[in-house]
Amino acid sequence: MKKLLLVSSLLLMTACTATQSESEAPVVNQIPTTINMAGLDNGKAAEELYSSLIKANYLVDKVSADRVAVQLGNHQFVLQPSMNPEGIDRILANRFYAVHPQLHGSKELLVMIGQLNQKLNFAKFFIRENGAVIQVQSSATFVNEIELEEIRRFLIWTDEGLRQVGSSLPKGSEQLIKPIPVMQHPTGA
Repeated sequence: MKKLLLVSSLLLMTACTATQSESEAPVVNQIPTTINMAGLDNGKAAEELYSSLIKANYLVDKVSADRVAVQLGNHQFVLQPSMNPEGIDRILANRFYAVHPQLHGSKELLVMIGQLNQKLNFAKFFIRENGAVIQVQSSATFVNEIELEEIRRFLIWTDEGLRQVGSSLPKGSEQLIKPIPVMQHPTGA
């Protein structure tokens, strides 16, 4: 009987110890809902953004010291924190498009980009690489911290704006202006 009581006590203590360590483990691996970037510079904010997105199961890649590529649905964005210790912080979301060589430096491309910048307020459009690349940049503003859900909705909003721009372009434009992948997926993915 003493042995049974001793074994029961030992099992009970082991179960309590196991329960205690199990309740502590999820806190370490908990999926973040908010990213706190207070007091961080652009590089450290990008690290925090990268880490939080990884923990939240996003497909991400660090593309430079202060930029993170993220996949949302079928589209990829490059996120770039722009931290301002004295005011409002931003996360810039960039998408890049390759321009067919016959349009490089063309007047039509310049006019189209100018009209998009005049008519739309969800993003700015830039011509890069001597007309070979169009960069689309949108920004989300925040102070010190931002919720992952805000980032997700911001990217969806930007993506929807770009979809509408794409549908308003002349038929066949999708053959002349194509998204540039910023993340490389492993073979077979």
